[in-house]
Formats: sequence, C-alpha cells, structure tokens
Amino acid sequence: MLKMEIANSIRSQILIDALPYIQKYHDKVVVIKYGGNAMTNDSLKEAVMSDIVLLTEVGIKVVLVHGGGPEINSMLKRVGIESRFIGGLRYTDKETIDIVKMVLCGKVNKELVAALQLYGGKALGLCGCDGQMILAEKLQGDVDLGYVGEIKKVTTKPIIDALNNGYVPIIATVGTSEDGQAYNINADTAAARIASCLRAEKLILMTDIAGLLQDKDDDSTLIPFVQVSDVPYLKKTGIISGGMIPKIDCCVEAVRRGVKRTSIIDGRVPHSILIELLSNEGIGTQFT
Repeated sequence: MLKMEIANSIRSQILIDALPYIQKYHDKVVVIKYGGNAMTNDSLKEAVMSDIVLLTEVGIKVVLVHGGGPEINSMLKRVGIESRFIGGLRYTDKETIDIVKMVLCGKVNKELVAALQLYGGKALGLCGCDGQMILAEKLQGDVDLGYVGEIKKVTTKPIIDALNNGYVPIIATVGTSEDGQAYNINADTAAARIASCLRAEKLILMTDIAGLLQDKDDDSTLIPFVQVSDVPYLKKTGIISGGMIPKIDCCVEAVRRGVKRTSIIDGRVPHSILIELLSNEGIGTQFT
C-alpha cells in the first residue's frame, strides 16, 4: 500500500510540474521534424505517436514534418539505383525524384497518418505539392544536385485549416515549382521554414545525437542553451562541425524568422518530445 501511495504521489507531482508548460504552449503551434532512429524503431515510433496525441489533447497544435531517408535508400536499392550524397544532400535525378515522391508521399506519409490514428489522434497527410504548399525552385550551387529544391514560398492555409479542424498535419517534404516539377526538399530546411511561416512557438528537430556537444564523443558535454549570436564562434572553434552545421543553420534561420525557440533533441530517448516541452530541464540543445 505504501509503495502505491509513493507511486501515486510521484505521478501527481509530475502532472503538477507539467502544468505551467501545458499552459505555456496551449493553443500554440509546435513544429516537430521527425526522422532518424525514432522513425525506424517501433518502440520509439510508438512513443512519438503517443506523445503527439497527448500534446494535442491538452490543446497544443502540433505539425509533424518528416523525411524518410532509409525508406528511400531501401527502395532505390530494390530498383537498382545507387544512392548518392553530395554535401549531405541526396543527388536526385529524374528516376530518383519519382522514387522520392512515391516513398515519402505515398508510403511513409500514409503510414504515419495510420500510426497516429491508431493511438487515437486525428491526422491529415499532406505533401508540399498539395496546393503548391511548398513552392520550390532548383537549388543553385557549385554542384548540380538534380531535382533538389530550395523553398521560394510556403502557403500555410492548408496547414492552418487542418489545425483549426483538430487534425495533426503530417507533411512530406516534396515541393513543386510553378510549372509542376517536383523537387526533393531537405526535411530540416522545410521544417524550419514551415515553423517560421506559422510563427510557431517552438521548432523541434529530432536527431540521433544528444544535441550540440562540447566534445562530439562525450554526451556528458551537452550544451543545453545557445544564443544564435554565438553560432559563428562555435563554428570557428569546431564545436559546430560536419553534419551538425546544416541542422544548426536551420535552427538559426527559424529563430531569426520569428520562431521563439528551436531545439535539437535526441530521438533515441523514449518520450523525448514530452521531456523537452513539459519539463524544466528539457532535453537536447535549445537555440534562442
């Protein structure tokens, strides 16, 4: 009996501690970029879906933006096309963009809709081509990446309509040009732009690392808070390097475009979304 009383007192204290954060984010938009291990591990996927349902039930407006790299790699391998990456971006020729559309918009997106609904949520699957929601043009650079796009404009009406009708918009990051050409859009970049256009309260990027580390090989050196003005110095000293550069650039861009807070969190930790949003300590690295 004593054990049950202790357990119940802990549960009630957790709920009381979460109350200020529930109030803080109530009726606010939170954009979550979903990817990495949390997307491929079944138990982590279940935790993410249940987290999102809980957040929506307490009045937080969640927008889920997803990639699907491993699924695309698998399908390309099945049809005999080699995956190529240049500067962290997928080289996307005409055959590959067809696979990207098929996998992201047709398979991954609809599986996520079904998964969220399985946990009692209301989900609406969208892709950037729907209503020219993500208007894109060919990414210009020193190297031709094929049908890789950069975002010209985000039309938020389909997203806002879904939110206002009680749905969680689940967005596949395939954009379209004005003449109907589909483009592969980096999911971190798309999530940052969508969050800024929605004037989101928070943007969360789920990754397979603890966050920004002072020593990249030591999770105990996590840097919990970063001012965007400090980012150039952190790049110069090598603390921000490699694959973290584009992710952090997305966080910086989102903050500068009006998102109040952005965070890089460890998607390998079960219920990391709830820990980040509804606790004082949070998890990962927050940029303000």
